[in-house]
Amino acid sequence: MNGIERSRVHKPLTWLIAIWLSIIPVTALAQTHITPPSNKYSPSQDVELGRQAAVEAEKQLPLLRDEETTYYVERIGRRLADSIPAEYRHPEFRYTFKVVDASDINAFALPGGPMYVNRGMIQAAHSEGEVAGVMAHEMSHVALRHGTAQATKAEKYQIGAIAGAILGAVIGGNAGSIISQGSQFGLGAAFLRFSREYEKQADILGAQIMARAGYDPMDLVNMFKTIERQGGGSGGPQWLSDHPNPGNREAYIAQEARYLQVTNPIRDTRDFASVQSRLRGMPPARSTEQIMRGGQGNPRGGQYPSSGQVGGRVEHPSSRYRTYREGNLFEVSVPENWRELAGNDSVTFAPDGAYGQTGGQSVFTHGVQIGVTRNEIHDLRQATDEFIQSLMQGNSRLRQQSGYQRGNVGGREGLAVSLNNVSEVNGRPEIVAVYTTLMSDGNLFYVIAVAPRDEFGSYQGAFQRVTRSIQIYDSGEIPDYGRSRRRG
Repeated sequence: MNGIERSRVHKPLTWLIAIWLSIIPVTALAQTHITPPSNKYSPSQDVELGRQAAVEAEKQLPLLRDEETTYYVERIGRRLADSIPAEYRHPEFRYTFKVVDASDINAFALPGGPMYVNRGMIQAAHSEGEVAGVMAHEMSHVALRHGTAQATKAEKYQIGAIAGAILGAVIGGNAGSIISQGSQFGLGAAFLRFSREYEKQADILGAQIMARAGYDPMDLVNMFKTIERQGGGSGGPQWLSDHPNPGNREAYIAQEARYLQVTNPIRDTRDFASVQSRLRGMPPARSTEQIMRGGQGNPRGGQYPSSGQVGGRVEHPSSRYRTYREGNLFEVSVPENWRELAGNDSVTFAPDGAYGQTGGQSVFTHGVQIGVTRNEIHDLRQATDEFIQSLMQGNSRLRQQSGYQRGNVGGREGLAVSLNNVSEVNGRPEIVAVYTTLMSDGNLFYVIAVAPRDEFGSYQGAFQRVTRSIQIYDSGEIPDYGRSRRRG
């Protein structure tokens, strides 16, 4: 075959190769493939470690009890979680998103999916893309299982000690020191701070997740710059000390971004502006150091916020309702002007002026308390009898007013009963309505509704609406948070 004949053969082949290269996506050729590090833990162990650490985190840090802000962060998080490439997904993982009422520019995610974003991070950001960038970076650490990969390097430590140490590393500051010092094996927080290799992996996967979710990956770079500026230089705040710059961070993220196609770009910034305005209108948040110096950060443990002034003017229930989710247990819609007040084994919703501290005890004069109490009987009537007796034993002024009436609580068979009481706060006669139903495990789910006798009629409609709105999730079937959220 002479040169001319060879040329005639090669030209069609070259042309076909050129067409093939033009058809396949550039991302298939240039997008960086990340190999997760070796890990002796199973994904289910990641979930358990994250669950343990989340319990400790929520004892140490105050969660922001603001539905609009929480829902906004959850919406971003769900979009990002849905955009994780298939090869990095773990069906056991459950990504959840909460906001910490702290001023530090910080965010952290725990193995298995729990993520916490500081209020200070949202307020410091210049765009939704910057918030999404930090969240995508943290999510990448979870998807690549960096927390337990770090723990794998310390074979002498046992899984029971790792949860506290991981939390100590990602929270940082005094909170981290308290938790890591308390771990049985003394695993130092510094050991589990992410390596530069893991940081680069999280940067690259974070950029890929952002593009798939509709965000410009360069906003991740912009957020790093924002954090450095707000933190006073390259040393920066806690987040940067736990997430060290691998070097040339901006360059390699920019290089990756050139080969990523942003899917359905997000351009609507109204929600971001609205949330930032909402946060600016709240009392200033404390720093993590201030929170830890002040003791318990989360107002659980039966202590209502000290700002509550029981006995003040109490507004009537709003006609507008908000929906809250209490962990993975239940959802409920309550009047918009009622606050969520967490206790040991229950949560109370009450308007300003109707809750506070009296004689070292948490009290409320208007509103509802929702909780679960242990029950071995598995019979609704008998379980309710025992519960009512326990209430009356704890309060000598409480008397049963009516017999039981059948009703509906959370779509389940329930009972309702009315009690009389004299308020220990203001000496006014009040009505206490109790609604009960059984959980699938036999424990008793209850709602206690309270209002002064002469005001009960104006509250009764709200109490009934609250009770009807309850959705109990004790069977493992929990709907998507964004889709299940309702307004009345």
